[in-house]
Amino acid sequence: MRRAVYQYIRNGYMALSDFKLDADLTPLTPAVFHILLALAGGRKHGYAIMKEVAADGGGSLRMGPGTLYGSLQRMTAAGLVEETEDDAEDDRDQDERRRYYRLTGAGQRALGGELARLRNVLAAAKKKGVTTLARSSAR
Repeated sequence: MRRAVYQYIRNGYMALSDFKLDADLTPLTPAVFHILLALAGGRKHGYAIMKEVAADGGGSLRMGPGTLYGSLQRMTAAGLVEETEDDAEDDRDQDERRRYYRLTGAGQRALGGELARLRNVLAAAKKKGVTTLARSSAR
C-alpha cells in the first residue's frame, strides 16, 4: 500500500482507490517537500505558498501555478494537506476565490520524515568530508 501512495504523490497516478497514508513516505519530490515546508508555518492560499517557496529557496527556486495546484490536488487526495474555509482572520487578505490549505497530521509526519532523511544524508556527507562541491571539479 505504501508503494501505491508513493507512486500517486510522485507521479500523479495510483491504482488503488482507497488507502491509508503511511507516515514515512520518503523521499518526497522537491515540489511536495517545499509545499509542506511552506505550510508548516500555518494555513496559506496558493499564491502565498508560491511566494514562500521562492523565499525559502533564496530566490533560486520558483514554482509555477501548474506545479503548485497539481501537487496540492494530489497531496489533498493523499491526505497530506486539506483545503480550509476562509475564516476571515485577516480582513485585508479576503478574497472568496482563494483556496486555503493547511497541513494534516499525515502531512506533518511526512515533512518530519523527510527532514530526518535529509539530516541523515547531510551527516553522511559531512562524515565523508563532502561539505561543498567545487565548481571546477564538475568540469
